[in-house]
Amino acid sequence: MRVLLTGMGGQLGTRVTNLLEATDGFDEILGIDLDPPRRRITRAEFHRVDPRDRRTAVRLVRDFEPQAVVHLGIFEPNARSGPTAARIGTAVSAVAVLGAAAQCASLRRIVVRSGIEVYGRRRGAATRPDELVAPRPTSPFGASLLHVERVAAEAGLAADVPVCALRFAPVVGPSVPSPLGRYLRLPVVPVGLFSELPFSLLHQEDAAAATLAALDAGFDGPLNVVGSGAVTASQAARMGGRLPLPVAGPAWVAARVAAEVLGAPLPLHVRELLLRGRCADGSAARSALGISARSTPDVVRQLYDWETVASVAVSPS
Repeated sequence: MRVLLTGMGGQLGTRVTNLLEATDGFDEILGIDLDPPRRRITRAEFHRVDPRDRRTAVRLVRDFEPQAVVHLGIFEPNARSGPTAARIGTAVSAVAVLGAAAQCASLRRIVVRSGIEVYGRRRGAATRPDELVAPRPTSPFGASLLHVERVAAEAGLAADVPVCALRFAPVVGPSVPSPLGRYLRLPVVPVGLFSELPFSLLHQEDAAAATLAALDAGFDGPLNVVGSGAVTASQAARMGGRLPLPVAGPAWVAARVAAEVLGAPLPLHVRELLLRGRCADGSAARSALGISARSTPDVVRQLYDWETVASVAVSPS
C-alpha cells in the first residue's frame, strides 16, 4: 500500500511514520509538513511544504498516486502556530491534499485527525457525547476540525472510498507541543472558582496506534478516541505538584495575561475545557479498532514526568 501522510513533522506524525515503517504491507510512504520529522525515519520520503503552498501539495499528491491518505496536518492554535496561521494552515492543507487525493484513481481509503472539540460545550450539551451526537463546535479550533471532517467526507464521496475521522481527546505529553500541556505545567495553574468540570486526555502512543488501526481497518465514519477516566484542572495540577489557583470573572483576564507572559497562551478551546470540561464516549473506537487507551490520570502523570538532568564532570585532557 502506498500511504501519503500529512503532518509528518509533528510528534504524532513522526510516530505514525515510524509505525508504518515497522509494519509489513506499507511499501511506499510519502510525508509532507511545514517542519521536518522529530525522529529518524528510515524508509519514508519527506517533503517540506508550507501548508499554504497548494500548488506544490497538489503536485506531490497526484505524482504519488496514494492508495491511502492519513491526514494529520492539523494545526492547533498556540501549539506550533498562532491562532490565525493555525486556522489558515489547517483549512488550506485539507482542501489541497484531500481534494487532489480524491482525483487519484488509486485511492482506497482516507483517515483524518479530528478532535472531540467538534461537539462543543453549549449549555445543555451532552457531557459524554458518542458519535451519534451532532457536532456543534463552540470554539474556532472545533470549527476548524469540523471543516476538515467535511472536506474529507466530500473527498471520500467523490472517490467512493471510506473515510475515518478520528476524534481525539486532547493529546498531551512531556514533548508534545500543546497549549493545554504548557498551561498545566505552570507553577501556579488558574482554575475555575465556580465551574470546573472534568476532561479526558489521550496519550500520544495511543493516538498513533489508533491511526494505524483505522488505516488497516478501513472504517467509514467518525470515532471518538479518548483515554478512560477524567480529571479536573485542579486535580491535574495537584498531581503535578502545582498550585491550583481558583479565579472567577475579571480575574480570568489577569490569569490569561500572566499565562501568556509565562509562555502558555490560553486559546478559547482550552479555556472552554478548563471551565466546562471535555469528555466523550470512546466505546465505538475500542470495538471497531481493538484498541485500549491509557487512562487520563496516567496521561497526566506522564505529562509531568521529566527526565532528571545529570551533570557529568569531565576531567581535563
